[in-house]
Amino acid sequence: MKSVPLRWARPVAMLAALTLAASCGLPKVGPNKRQIFAGSVQREGDAFIVSVNDRVARATAVVPALGFSSGFTSAGRLTSDTIRPGDVLGLTVWENVDDGLLAAEATNSTVLEEVQVDSAGYIFVPYAGRLRASGNTPDQLRETITRKLEDQTPDPQVQVRRLAGDGATVSLTGSVGAQGVYPIERPTRTLSAMLAQAGGVTIQPEIAQVTVIRGQEKGKIWFQDLFDNPQLDVALRGGDRILVEEDTRSFTALGATSAQARVPFESQDLSALEAIAQVGGLISTASDPTGVFILRNEPAEIANQVLGRDDLIGAQRMVYVLNLTQPNGLFVARDFVIRDDDTLYVTEAPYAQWTKTISLLVTPVGSLSSVSTALDGS
Repeated sequence: MKSVPLRWARPVAMLAALTLAASCGLPKVGPNKRQIFAGSVQREGDAFIVSVNDRVARATAVVPALGFSSGFTSAGRLTSDTIRPGDVLGLTVWENVDDGLLAAEATNSTVLEEVQVDSAGYIFVPYAGRLRASGNTPDQLRETITRKLEDQTPDPQVQVRRLAGDGATVSLTGSVGAQGVYPIERPTRTLSAMLAQAGGVTIQPEIAQVTVIRGQEKGKIWFQDLFDNPQLDVALRGGDRILVEEDTRSFTALGATSAQARVPFESQDLSALEAIAQVGGLISTASDPTGVFILRNEPAEIANQVLGRDDLIGAQRMVYVLNLTQPNGLFVARDFVIRDDDTLYVTEAPYAQWTKTISLLVTPVGSLSSVSTALDGS
């Protein structure tokens, strides 16, 4: 049987390699642009594919609304002298006699330290009985005790001091300098002052969120907004719980990017251009700047606005396409807002696939050249 001439070996090997590549497909990081567009609604898919322009960027520029309700912002500052259940009081009574009702021998004054206001708002003072303290100022309570005692001892002099008890306290947890329970005092009656009392926040201020829980009501703001909007520096109430935590939003980066991972937000408003930069940018030898996709489930009201219709109901699968090579492509990418749970996907450039094809072809041709060299030397 005649052998195939070696001069035919190279073309045969190339043909075999091309056939293999066409039948099996080359390795790649994910679908290409053609495959993504094949899933569009226009082609009987289930996703709307939209090229991003200035109008689309404006319609989708929605950021999470954080803030306090009127119940928080309209509340006035507490009078720090008002006595509340749980407060601790210090009482001193001076009597104008040598042998008084309360005074010990050799002194005409009696000191009652750490008299706690019970849960019903009352305290007990010897010879004065059970008195309501909650809702009164120390001076009002002093007058009440004086009236009760003056029928039994001449001209009593009473001093009432409000100490730091648990009647008007707030708890601070999370990323603060010192977690704990803090009393609401004259300098710390507002949110920013109380945070400062606890040592401030210990995470990046740009991504710090502050939550205030008051009974069944809850409000959340960005830490930086405390200083940009003074009305958000709300007055505190006893029992408030304050939580400082890092922003939990993130997006997923896939495809021909320098990093493929779930990426947390590093600012309050994150643009597509910033998201690309945050994962290390595009790969010059592999990324296709005309095929940058943002995948998300869009609320119906935004989807209708983007698509110019009003019949969509429920969340819609949307695929936004960014072409960075267009004259205003970088500006559009800078204005397009990334939202929580978005997927950023960058397709491979055709050049990358062509390079893989060449690499696949080189291996069999090299092998056959080695065989040819060995035969020539024999």
